[in-house]
Amino acid sequence: MKKTFTLLTILLPVFASAQHFGNGNAQKDLMPSAYFQNQFLANPAMAGLDSGLNVNVGYRKQWTDVKDGPVTTMVTADYQVDPKMSAGLTIYSDRAGVLNHTRVGLSYAYHLPLNEEKNERLHLGLTMGFENKRIQRSKIIGDQDDPSVDLYNRRDNYFEADFGMAYTNKQLTIQAALPNLASTFRAQKGDETINSTMCYAAVSYKFGTRSDQVSSFEPKVAVRGVRGYKSIVDIGANVSVARNFANVFAMYHTSNAVTAGIGFQFKNTVEVQMSYTSQTAGVKTNVDGNFGLNVQIRLFR
Repeated sequence: MKKTFTLLTILLPVFASAQHFGNGNAQKDLMPSAYFQNQFLANPAMAGLDSGLNVNVGYRKQWTDVKDGPVTTMVTADYQVDPKMSAGLTIYSDRAGVLNHTRVGLSYAYHLPLNEEKNERLHLGLTMGFENKRIQRSKIIGDQDDPSVDLYNRRDNYFEADFGMAYTNKQLTIQAALPNLASTFRAQKGDETINSTMCYAAVSYKFGTRSDQVSSFEPKVAVRGVRGYKSIVDIGANVSVARNFANVFAMYHTSNAVTAGIGFQFKNTVEVQMSYTSQTAGVKTNVDGNFGLNVQIRLFR
């Protein structure tokens, strides 16, 4: 309990400070799989928590009624080298209209045992990568020879870094992450870092059951601080049923959006998750919501 209390005093200020990053609600959304299925997406410290290799392939389509609406694809892989060390890889692509954003990152996580009997561990993680932002000429409606397009596309790739930490035991998970560190420190008024995530923190607790119908119930509260906007609080839960063969989850976001999804697990090796996120209150009358799909493959366990 003393260790847990000490860690709470470290991580909870991140929750508090996240409430003061701006005015108005942000449109920045996590990939739905980051809440429960693939937490490595939101926090590098969560890489390689389980033995073996975890490979995730994700897809999200936003605003399906809008031509060239935002499409996000990602591939992650995290591997537990030994019980104290893990490595990870993230490949991320986001296309919206004429803009194309690509990021490739390598992660390292260290898992420090605190109490073997209670499976208490402290996790520290770091991701280092590069980001590439370009305009797709083929998507331009107008003068494709505009010199400003060449000027934008000649920019150098950006170095980026994420830091995360977490405490876990058999049931409790407390975590915090500081993504986009390089962008945050070099940010200047009016640059592109507006709407970028500045911090992420979450607490969840998994309740196991003896029922054959309900395997576990895991409520979760998360806070996302976004530059230039008021922070978003996510509240929801994940329920596993039929001896973990299937799961359903839902998250309410204080941006007045809701994410819900369902997943199926096959032989503890392949898990498929589908999700839908409604639009925020300000734009839901003009565009529809977001559809997400994630496939996780576990190898060498």
